[in-house]
Formats: sequence, C-alpha cells, structure tokens
Amino acid sequence: MTNLTLRINHSVTDSSYVSAPGNYIDVDESVDTLIFSAGSTGVVADNLLIPDPDDFNRAATILTPQTGCTVAHYFLSDVSTGYLREALLAGAQNKQYAFCCSFDGATTTEPQLEAWDDANLNTYADICLGAGTPSASWYHAVCTTLGIPGSTSWSGTSLAGSAGANVLLLNSGSGYLTTSGDLYFNFRVDIPSGVSTPGSESPVLTITYTTI
Repeated sequence: MTNLTLRINHSVTDSSYVSAPGNYIDVDESVDTLIFSAGSTGVVADNLLIPDPDDFNRAATILTPQTGCTVAHYFLSDVSTGYLREALLAGAQNKQYAFCCSFDGATTTEPQLEAWDDANLNTYADICLGAGTPSASWYHAVCTTLGIPGSTSWSGTSLAGSAGANVLLLNSGSGYLTTSGDLYFNFRVDIPSGVSTPGSESPVLTITYTTI
C-alpha cells in the first residue's frame, strides 16, 4: 500500500519539499478543508484563527455580470491548530511549488487530480464544476512537477469528473511512479462573467491512483 500526503507551501519561497520541508503544512483530509476567498483584513487572512461562516461569507469573492475574476486567496482551514494557513504561491502565479503530493512508495497508475460534487465521486453537476459541462469548470490546475507554469495567466486543465480531458496527470504524463517521491501542481479558481445562479457548494478535490 502506497500512502499519499498532500501538503501546501505556506511560504513565498518557491522551493520543493525536499529542499525546504519546513515551508510546508500537511493536509489532514479527514477534517481540513480548502477555502477559496477574497480575504478580509484582520479576519479571513493568513495565520488568523479560523473564522465563523458569517465571516467567510462576508469575505466571499464578489461576482459581477460584466467581468469574470480569479479568486485571490487559497487557504487551508487547519483544524489541528485552529488557524487559517494560506497557500501563498497558489492561484494566478507563475510558481512551481504551491501544492505537493508526497508518495511513500510506487504506484501502478499515474496519480491524477480530479474534482467532483462530493465524496461519492460520481457527479459533477455543481455550478462551479461547469453544471455538467466539464470544460466550463471554474476549477483549473496545472502540473508543475517538471517546472513552472510559464505564465501568471496559465489556463491549465478544467477539472470535473474523470474523463481524460478534465483530469490533471500529476507525473507530467510520464505514467506510474516506480518509487517514492513528490509531485507538484498549482491550482486556481476562475469565475466567468455572467454567473447568475451562484450557490453554496462544497466540491471535492481528490487524487486518485492505484497500487499493488
């Protein structure tokens, strides 16, 4: 059995986990959540206590019919400490080491990042995932295992479901892992213009792979 540990880079230094392990925070997938937010001074910000839902709502990204936008802040709600920890290199940045996937052994398939409506992993009807049209998903990711995205305006892969065009291969398409190691990706939420029916949604990001 090969285990996976997901980590966020909680620094502004674009360094790998191997070279700077102290910059990374482990995600406890059983209780931690990712929060995508416009942020707010003194409340919804890095290294502050996890706020209540009303504070999160007040710091939500504002949607407009005229223009689209990219979510500005990507927080880990770190339940073990009770604090928000920001993935400071995530989003519209030309950075390589925002999210780290650490595997403690080999795999028999290439690990891939997927997005679904919930933990059942069988539907992608949420508005933010394209409401059934995967190419219209707001969730975008780019594999950075071999290098930086190349631009702050990278478009990446639209994540929704498990179809090949809408999942992100985390080993740069090179296939399964023959040994333990780290894979990297960056992630952004791009909200299109004209969204008229936003809702309270909690989609699930998952990394799937098989082992012997």
